[in-house]
Amino acid sequence: MTVKKTISEWFYQYSDDVYHFLVYYTGKTDVEDLVQEVFIKAGKGLASYRGQSTPKTWLFSIARNVAIDEERKKKKKLSQSTPFDEAMWNQQSGATPEQIFLQQEEYHELYVAISRQKKKYREVLILRGIQDLSVKETAQILGCNETEVRTNYNRAIKALRTEQIGRRADVQ
Repeated sequence: MTVKKTISEWFYQYSDDVYHFLVYYTGKTDVEDLVQEVFIKAGKGLASYRGQSTPKTWLFSIARNVAIDEERKKKKKLSQSTPFDEAMWNQQSGATPEQIFLQQEEYHELYVAISRQKKKYREVLILRGIQDLSVKETAQILGCNETEVRTNYNRAIKALRTEQIGRRADVQ
């Protein structure tokens, strides 16, 4: 199979997942250029892909590095804007405007809470909790061992719960 055909197939299979990963990772909604960069880098580096992980895991590793490079270039903090666009909400058939609004608020609160976490917690929350990757896949992407992934994930969940409890106390 040619490089072009392989990357094209992977693009159709995984571009949405890579897009959502980058939205959460960068805190921006305009990540189309980064998605494109991920697949360009994958095409250039396909010869180095050894099949030791799934293509999706390998692409997420590339996406993570692309996001880190972008972060270094711009030297900006995560924006506080919501990572969800109107098209996503329009896909919800049968939902009332009130239901859509409430769900959007919940997603926004979750996004803000995740963006406040330490980088190692944020990464594992996105990969394990949102992208639903396995511990092994997450460890491969982050370049750490599985125990570290489990530990950081549990600590990240605990930190989110603590923050949620603290916010509820502030409201009352």
